Amino acid sequence: MDDNSIIRKALGDQWHALPTVLRAHYQEDDNSDIGALDVEYPWFMQYYLNFLRLFGALVNKRGKEIPTTVEKTLANRVQHWRRTITFPNGKTLIFRSRWVYTGGNELIEYVNPFLGLRMAVKVEDGKLLYSGRSYILKLGSLLIPIPEALVLGHTTIEEVGLDENHFAMDFRLTHPLFGQLFRYAGKFRTESKAQT
Repeated sequence: MDDNSIIRKALGDQWHALPTVLRAHYQEDDNSDIGALDVEYPWFMQYYLNFLRLFGALVNKRGKEIPTTVEKTLANRVQHWRRTITFPNGKTLIFRSRWVYTGGNELIEYVNPFLGLRMAVKVEDGKLLYSGRSYILKLGSLLIPIPEALVLGHTTIEEVGLDENHFAMDFRLTHPLFGQLFRYAGKFRTESKAQT
């Protein structure tokens, strides 16, 4: 069933070392993650994040336990993510991206047609770990790598199963000079389209 799952391809034999709840999170079938996010960043990042939002990247408003839904669909070997973050004042922020498998244990997450992040994945002690390799500027079929330190710093993501139905994720951008520039983290449960 999961032959086209982006993460299953990138993990290879390590796929079976993932907890069941994370395999459900990355299933091939259309599904949604329901939960809440904490978003944090230093004050000096506000204008930069506002600028990045013009290009569809990241989240430019802080908050704790912000209700969040992540809808995932797979089409033509590309997985599309649509994150809807609903703030206490009722305003929503939508953060879209698309994931493409690039070979080995790597994938690229694009936030628009031109900008992406190349990451490597592995399973360690039952956790799914992502490590940024470079940012990507895509010009037609040409992929130009941009060192992480020249932009927002090194990307790490850690995902861990909490029980049979819930998982936690923690996304961080850490610059070698300026320290942690951005973090969002939260707890979610996955619902497949067949369940809803």
